[in-house]
Amino acid sequence: MAVPLPNSGRVAIAALLHERADRLYRSLLGWVDRHIGRHRYSRLGVLVVVYTIELVTAFWLAYELRWDFSVPPEFVLQRLELLAVVVLCKLVLLQSFGQFRSMLSYFGLADFSGVVLAMLSASAMMLGLWWVVSPGASPPRGVVLMDFVLSVALLSAFRLFLRVLRSWSTTGQVRPGLDERRIAIVGAGDVGEALAKELLGRRGSGLRPLFFLDDAPDKIGRSIHGLTVHGPLAKVLEIAADVGLHELVVAMPSAGPKYIREIVELGRKIGVTTQIVPSATQLASGEVKVDRTRPVAIEDLLGRDQVALDSAGIGALLHDRVVLVTGAGGSIGSELCRQILAREPRQLVMIEQTEIALFEIENELLATPAGRRILPLIADITDPHSMRAIFERHRPAIVFHAAAHKHVPLMERQPCEAIKNNTLGTALLTRLASEHGVDRFVFISTDKAINPTSVMGCSKRLAEKALLARSRVAGNSTRFLAVRFGNVLGSSGSVIPTFRRQIAQGGPVTVTHREMTRYFMTIPEAVGLVLQTATIGVGGEIFILDMGKPVKILDMARQMIELSGFKPDVDIEVRVTGLRPGEKLYEELRHTDETHEPTEHPRIYRLKAIPSAVGEQDDGWLAALRVVAETGKTPEIKAAMKRLVPEYTPYEE
Repeated sequence: MAVPLPNSGRVAIAALLHERADRLYRSLLGWVDRHIGRHRYSRLGVLVVVYTIELVTAFWLAYELRWDFSVPPEFVLQRLELLAVVVLCKLVLLQSFGQFRSMLSYFGLADFSGVVLAMLSASAMMLGLWWVVSPGASPPRGVVLMDFVLSVALLSAFRLFLRVLRSWSTTGQVRPGLDERRIAIVGAGDVGEALAKELLGRRGSGLRPLFFLDDAPDKIGRSIHGLTVHGPLAKVLEIAADVGLHELVVAMPSAGPKYIREIVELGRKIGVTTQIVPSATQLASGEVKVDRTRPVAIEDLLGRDQVALDSAGIGALLHDRVVLVTGAGGSIGSELCRQILAREPRQLVMIEQTEIALFEIENELLATPAGRRILPLIADITDPHSMRAIFERHRPAIVFHAAAHKHVPLMERQPCEAIKNNTLGTALLTRLASEHGVDRFVFISTDKAINPTSVMGCSKRLAEKALLARSRVAGNSTRFLAVRFGNVLGSSGSVIPTFRRQIAQGGPVTVTHREMTRYFMTIPEAVGLVLQTATIGVGGEIFILDMGKPVKILDMARQMIELSGFKPDVDIEVRVTGLRPGEKLYEELRHTDETHEPTEHPRIYRLKAIPSAVGEQDDGWLAALRVVAETGKTPEIKAAMKRLVPEYTPYEE
């Protein structure tokens, strides 16, 4: 019975093979450099000699194999007469198919195709002579066939040999001091194959793939690049300890959050970390390479399947039109600018009050092919003179209003600022949009505007009322739309960046209430649906986006701690601090006096307010609200907001 070789022995043998291959490869290169030199034409001459020897061998052997190494005398003479002509013809064809220009040790499918086509052309010419002229003018058909097979085999084998030598020489061993981590690749598809190939070809990366994991029955038991495909996914529980597994790498860019959660949970059970390859968009754009794995983030677990959008409809709406975005430097505003610019508007006017935020998104967009179409402007949306000048000069056809003060506790302390920016600023923009004939005006609202308990939420609800009132003013032709959605993953000021910072500092991670829940969406998904809403709205409507299921903030905090490699309440404390001013335990989707209707898109719903919920259709209430806000007195401001929004429940100190 054979005794399995210890792992250390296998490593030693592999290292020895690498060393010998590296020595052989470098010896060959050294001999070529010493005896031939580095001149291009010297190398070309050597290649011609090598190819000639291989082609002569193939043609000679074809006759021998055809007659079982007993060639009749008349065909011996024919072989000698045709040998030089056939070989010369093949060399010319190899040159025409680029085989003398390609680097010898980089042999891929394109080079193999060139060899096959060159030899196939030569065989076709010989067969043409056999049929057109006479059988004696060309080798027998059996010889032609064998010559084709042998020529392709010898030429490819030579190139493949050089590629293998180069591969063994350049991969080498793991760099001293770098721990080699053993990984299992989850997903035996194209991305998994590319990842395995990249890592096997670059041992110095410190990642060593051991096997694949996949649930597809037709892949289980097969192998890719010598790595076995195991499955189903739970199979890793049985084999992880035996092979000394360190990491699971998810090589499925399109995998949904549910599937990723299962993989992360399996990793926890066997005590290994989980990495993930970049997104399909990043891979396709060349932004990152397949071997640039990253840790699984909370966004991967909370995100949702990619939303299907009517790209043609959105493109038709935005193409060759002037589009204005307020709050262009914020989380939502900047993503709006990215997605709008991709639809090639005539001009993208970007309004932002924060200079640094505008500078960053400007530099990012200038690097894109359509960067010349942007116009970044520093402006305050509450300044009627500057905003009127912008509308008069640039005449936007579509406005996306994302500028807002959104931090709940801060706005509780300064309700006057929430009113001025969120409510009065929105009312000003709606009036200017209507006066200047804007086609569509899309206002980014929030689920906190529903039965608000905070100043921020109530100021957004008042902005909705101002927008709906403006849509009903006589003579208005602008389609005014409001879109409500919940939290977006990773936005500035949201809970996720806060948790990341607290984890990096060693804790504690603070949660305001054990039962608090929130809805979450990814920023690209939310913005894509906002653009989709702009195509289906007819005006005077509030839309709400399908935000999925609410997520418990305490569970999210624990997951983020675990994804960072720590244990909750062991390595990092989770501390409950109590609700902050204006915060709710959970968010609501609609007000009691709003009707809920589906739209053409499965993730967008239409809410129509009954007339009594719209408010006055003149600017009197806005003027009165401005007067109260300018006093800066919090009780009076909240009382005025309560009169205008009866469902508002002010926070009392």
